Amino acid sequence: MRTTDDADLRFTVLSQPPHHDRPTVLVVDFGAQYAQLIARRVRELKVYSEIVPHRITAAQVAERAPAAIVLSGGPKSVHVDGAPSLDPAIYDLGVPILGICYGAQLIGQQLGGVVGRGMQGEYGRARMTRTGPSLLLPDEAPESHDVWMSHFDGITDAPDGFTVTATTPGAPVAMLENDERRIYGVQFHPEVVHSPHGMAVLARFLHERAGIGADWEMSSVIDEQVESIRERVGSDRVICGLSGGVDSSVAAALVHKAIGHQLTCIYVDTGLMRKGESGQVVETFRRNLGIELIHVDAGWRFFAALEGITDPEAKRKAIGEQFIRVFEENTGGLTDARFLVQGTLYPDLIESGGTDGTASVIKSHHNVGGLPDDMTLELIEPLRELFKDEVRKLGTELGLPDEMVWRQPFPGPGLGVRIIGEVTPERVALLQEADAIVREELRLAGLEREIWQSFAVLADIRSVGVMGDERTYGHPIIIRAVTSDDAMTADWARIPYDVLETMSQRIINEVPGINRVAYDITSKPPGTIEWE
Repeated sequence: MRTTDDADLRFTVLSQPPHHDRPTVLVVDFGAQYAQLIARRVRELKVYSEIVPHRITAAQVAERAPAAIVLSGGPKSVHVDGAPSLDPAIYDLGVPILGICYGAQLIGQQLGGVVGRGMQGEYGRARMTRTGPSLLLPDEAPESHDVWMSHFDGITDAPDGFTVTATTPGAPVAMLENDERRIYGVQFHPEVVHSPHGMAVLARFLHERAGIGADWEMSSVIDEQVESIRERVGSDRVICGLSGGVDSSVAAALVHKAIGHQLTCIYVDTGLMRKGESGQVVETFRRNLGIELIHVDAGWRFFAALEGITDPEAKRKAIGEQFIRVFEENTGGLTDARFLVQGTLYPDLIESGGTDGTASVIKSHHNVGGLPDDMTLELIEPLRELFKDEVRKLGTELGLPDEMVWRQPFPGPGLGVRIIGEVTPERVALLQEADAIVREELRLAGLEREIWQSFAVLADIRSVGVMGDERTYGHPIIIRAVTSDDAMTADWARIPYDVLETMSQRIINEVPGINRVAYDITSKPPGTIEWE
C-alpha cells in the first residue's frame, strides 16, 4: 500500500507489492512519457517491469533487488538547474543498467564523461554507424542503419572504461558500453517502431546482458493482483465504479475474482453515455459476470452540475465530483463499504502528471484528477500499471466476452468532453444521434477492429448552410477516428471517402440542427484523441 499526491489528490491506492520471486526490471521515470512506452516494450519481451521515480535511492533499489534497470528519456537537459538526476550509488550496486537518450547522457555525465551543450541535435530519423563490436546491437543490423533520435545535447566523450560502439552525425557517442560494470547507454530510442532494430537491442540487454528469461505472462498479473487485493481488502465490502468501458469492466472482473460476493458494482447513468449504451451495459454485465449491479439513473444531477460550465477542466472536475457523490449515496445496504475500484490505466496517470507527478499535465482524468479531496472511500486501481492492449489481454484471460473486451475506449466524463461549450440534455441528444451514425457506418464497412476510437464531436459554433433552397444556421459535427496501439500516440484513420460521404449525408439528413460535417485529420501528438 502506498499514498500518492498525483494531481494534488490525497487518497490511498492499491499498488503492486515488490515480488522477489521473479525478475523485475525497474524503469526509472525522468518526467517524460518515454518511461511508459519502455515499460510496455519490456513486457512485450516477456519480462516484468515497473516504473519508479528518479528520486529512488540506492538503498530502495537494493531492497527491491531488480534484475535490471532502464533509465528513460526525459524532457530536460542534464545541464539545467533542477534537472532530474539519479542516486550515483545505484551505479555501484552491480545491477545491469541501460540508459536511453537522457538516461544515456546521465550515465555519461555522472560517471566522468562529457555531455556537450547546445549541439546540433537530432529529431526524427538519423543514420547510425557502428564503430566497433557491440554487445547490444544485433548481428543482423547493418553497419549503418536508421534510428529514431530526439535530443539536443549529446555525449561527446565517454567515461573511462566505456567503449563507443556507434555514432551518428549529431551524436558522437550514440552507443556506449561497459560490460565489466554491466552499464550501457544508447542515445537513440529503441522503444519506438521507427528504430527498426530497437527491440532487438532491448532484447539483447534484457536476455543476454542481464540474463533475464522471457517467461513473464499476463496470467502473472492476475495471480499477483488477486493476492494483493485479498490481502488489502480482507473482509470489507468493495464498490466498483462501472462506466461500461473495457477498463472498468476488466477491473471489476479482476476484483470479483479476488473477493467474489464482497464486490458490488454501481453503474451510474450520467446522461452522457452513447445512444442505447446504458441498457446494453447493464444487460451484458449482469449476464456475463453474474455479480450484484446497482443501476443509478442520475443524469439530472450531472446536467445540473454542468449548467453554465464551458471550461473543459471544470467540466471534468464537476463530472468526477458527481461520480463520487453518487457512489457514496447509492451503496444500498453496504454501510461498511470502504473501497472504490476504478479502471485507471498508465496513460491516464501520465497525462495527469506522471507516476510521481513530474511529467507535464496534459489533462486531468476524472478517475485521476477529478476526485474530491474529502471522499470517504479508499481507492483501488488494479490496472494502473497496464496499457490498453495489456488490459484487453487481461480481460480475455479472465474470460470476458469479446463484446466487452473490444469495446472502444470511452472517456469517463462521456459525451461531456465531446461537446465543446456547455453540456445540456438537448445538445447531448443531438450528439448521440450523430455519434451512433458514425459508429454504425464504420461497423457496416468492417472497420471496427482497425480503428482505436471513432466518435462525433459537437462544436460550440454555428455555420450557414442551404437545405431545401432555404438558409440554415446550424451546428457542425466533427468526425474523429484514430488508429493506435495504446493511446499514448495516435494517427488519424484513413477512412475511405465513400464511407465518410455516407456518414456526412446521413448525419445532415437524419439529425435536426446539423448542416455541416468535418473530418479531423490531426494526429496525437500534437493533438489529443479527445477534443477536451
